[in-house]
Amino acid sequence: MKKLSQFITRKDPRQARRKPRRKPLTLEPIIFHTVNYILLIALCIAMVYPMLNQLAISLNDGLDAIRGGIRIWPRVPTLENYRVVFATHTIVDAFWMSVYRTIVTVFLNILITSMLAYVLSRQEFVLRKLITVIFVLTMYFDPGLIPNFLLIQNLGLMNTFHVYWVPNLIAAFNLIIIRTYIRGIPESYVESARLDGAGDFKIYWRVIMPLCKPSLATVALFVAVGSWNAWFDNFLFNAASQHLAVLQFELMRLLAAATGVGQAGQGQAAQAAAAAAGLAQVTPLTIRAAVTIVAAVPILCVYPFLQRYFVHGVQLGGVKE
Repeated sequence: MKKLSQFITRKDPRQARRKPRRKPLTLEPIIFHTVNYILLIALCIAMVYPMLNQLAISLNDGLDAIRGGIRIWPRVPTLENYRVVFATHTIVDAFWMSVYRTIVTVFLNILITSMLAYVLSRQEFVLRKLITVIFVLTMYFDPGLIPNFLLIQNLGLMNTFHVYWVPNLIAAFNLIIIRTYIRGIPESYVESARLDGAGDFKIYWRVIMPLCKPSLATVALFVAVGSWNAWFDNFLFNAASQHLAVLQFELMRLLAAATGVGQAGQGQAAQAAAAAAGLAQVTPLTIRAAVTIVAAVPILCVYPFLQRYFVHGVQLGGVKE
């Protein structure tokens, strides 16, 4: 009887090797995935095509580009448009000035904003709500162009490099992003660091900063794009200082000279650039496309290095309270 029961309960080895049957596919997931892929492909094309189109126009002959019909490949390839853009040394100097400005602004903005965000995230700080409200109000109320100009003038920042980074040290929106992320970090990290004898600054530098890499990378990308594309502050405060000109400002002047708009008010530098580059051999359409590519390529090169922190941020916060 015992042997019979063992024989009955013994599993057939052929059944153990059998794979579980797959669930039959229904029509609903097939339709969902098909529509999802179609929408994603259409979205990718809508985002990539304008950049490819501008690149093709910038690499095409100016007179031929007037005919139109250029899609993602140049019809008459040439590098004349980029030779025009980089014909003068002012463009190269302005490029390095923009790089220097972006690096300084991003570093100081991340440092000061993250330190303030850590202070405002601490429950034991009594004035955290009041200070947060004061910063949030700056998002809704702007004093205007003339008060800002008078403030910069009274601070003695006219025609100086400091006008590029001092007004951009702290942004309320970036402060809220980092503070919210810090508040999501388990308090166990801070408590264990305090038990080891760490102070507030050491906790901020050794614990909070490494865990905030995704939020810091996001804010750094926002600040870098805004600083790289800024030109109006150069126009208002540093127009008389050629050595402080940034890339976007010089490209704007070059584009204005190429299109024939406001050449009398662009100054001798823009007129010399237009004459030296031979703008009569190109068209405003191709110059505008080349300027767009030159201004966008540095940001496109930086973005992939910051994107990995966005994905890595999902894995942070492993301690469960």
